Amino acid sequence: MTRTRITRLRRPLLAGTTAVAALAVTAGLVAATPESAEAAAEPRLSLIAATGSITLTSWKEDPGVYLDLGTYLTAEGTPLELTVTRKSYKDPVTVTQTVYEGGRAKHRKLPAGTVKDFSGLPGFAQVTVTDRAGRKVLTRTEDFCPNNASGRVRPDAPATSKYPESCPTNPFTLGSVWGVEKGWAANTYGGSYSEPVQLKAGTYTAKVGVAKKYRTLFGIADKPATVKLTVQEKSYDDESAALRSASGTAPAGEHAEHAGHQAPAGHAGHAPTPAEAAAPVTSGAGASYNVGHGPLRAAPPALPWALKKEQAARAARVGDTGGQTDGSRRAPALTPLSKRPAGAPSVPDVPKPDLRSLPAYGIVVSDGERNIPGKDYLAFSANVWNAGPAQLVVDGFRSPGKAKMDAYQYFYDARGKQVGYTPTGTMEWDPRPGHVHWHFTDFASYRLLKADRKEAVRSGKEAFCLANTDAVDYTVKNANWHPYNTDLSTACGEEQSISVREVLDVGSGDTYSQDLPGQSFDITGVPNGTYYIQVLANPEKRLKETSLTNNSALRKIVLGGTLDHRTVKVPAHDLVNAN
Repeated sequence: MTRTRITRLRRPLLAGTTAVAALAVTAGLVAATPESAEAAAEPRLSLIAATGSITLTSWKEDPGVYLDLGTYLTAEGTPLELTVTRKSYKDPVTVTQTVYEGGRAKHRKLPAGTVKDFSGLPGFAQVTVTDRAGRKVLTRTEDFCPNNASGRVRPDAPATSKYPESCPTNPFTLGSVWGVEKGWAANTYGGSYSEPVQLKAGTYTAKVGVAKKYRTLFGIADKPATVKLTVQEKSYDDESAALRSASGTAPAGEHAEHAGHQAPAGHAGHAPTPAEAAAPVTSGAGASYNVGHGPLRAAPPALPWALKKEQAARAARVGDTGGQTDGSRRAPALTPLSKRPAGAPSVPDVPKPDLRSLPAYGIVVSDGERNIPGKDYLAFSANVWNAGPAQLVVDGFRSPGKAKMDAYQYFYDARGKQVGYTPTGTMEWDPRPGHVHWHFTDFASYRLLKADRKEAVRSGKEAFCLANTDAVDYTVKNANWHPYNTDLSTACGEEQSISVREVLDVGSGDTYSQDLPGQSFDITGVPNGTYYIQVLANPEKRLKETSLTNNSALRKIVLGGTLDHRTVKVPAHDLVNAN
């Protein structure tokens, strides 16, 4: 699989005290006045600050602070709900707001150009920082992802937010849903998508407001939030010494930590490592945010721990009972079966998944996985997603002592009852660094095609651990906004596993980034010229789908240069200009 990055990376929670503060916003900040919520057509949106003062740390070894100032957009009366779509890659991204009047949904299209992509509302928050003398030392704008849900602001608000947990940044996203649940708050801070700012140690006043065009668009009052900001400077060595003093022993791995200049716990979630910073920005569909599939940048702030735990418990209950998930759709139980299926295989006439490929991106020439002189490789990121209307559910079963598992695809009726299964190949254990999990074979293949579309090179990677890493289109029928098994550390089993269940949910895709073993093309002997990278889902047609006509996606490239100095040019794909 390939997600380039730290294989156990977790999406960072809100920094410092902000997550707790978000949950502790009192009724005095957002009055829970009696309201006819059903009759309110427009959400009442407010910008608030969870705290009047905050301290941020700038590390001597990695100077700069991330302006997570604890400011939130709250929604009252009705949710803020936006549907973001494009018909094709030849069409611009459009936004439609859903408003609720008398409990009925109505839709209004927002002005053209409101958004550029699916990562959020550009330039939403306006931040000004002044020093103690009143001199302006910083002005900047922050994009805003409404899905940065941070918790409820009053006790009678819905227990969970129905909206997704992040905004997609995969360049080939097709549809997304953004929202701030009624009675909830969304952090205006852009997370690790923001750039750090250089502020000297000292005391400042930070003022955060909403850009005028959004105040007008959504009826937000012009009431900026003011926060006293203290910037302190620390050293990693000082922090380690403090830990030693507190514990009486040196922290485990201290020397390795210093050698790699890793930040103390809590800072690492904000500052990407060099490998992360150089990686393509892609999106995560769930809390793990592309764990193990590549060097993907850390996600924006996520749900607080307590709420995530509550959601995980609810998901487990749904899996055990076959009950409802988001909306009215019933999902199959998502824990692996302990025994092989009984009875004759059958492929019933019920809804099935529809696997589709996205065009390749993140395309670069590299010297390969082992830095072999005289060898050139073409690396790329690839995604296969499920357009539904049913989940792809594949179970692997292992006979004692066998190296491989036998794989089966399962089918479910509209109520989530299992009604059939069919053999669909095998699963194999991959021990290589960056993998270390069970791969389902023949899920997809990658090929480099000549200009005449004949094969020039085939990637050695054709086995995959399925996980819901990217929210590709959450507007399709039965899309699950809170998909299961987004975390490769749990989705794809351990070496000693006797069975494994891998799921690709409706609306979500699985991204493999450039630099895991086996994915890139060896182009050492490939002549310069025009080629196409083909991402092909279900190449052997073993999986049963709604359609087999949309499994291939091509991305045009032009190879040039000389050995050890090869180049690649990547033309825009219609309106998507991302290499």
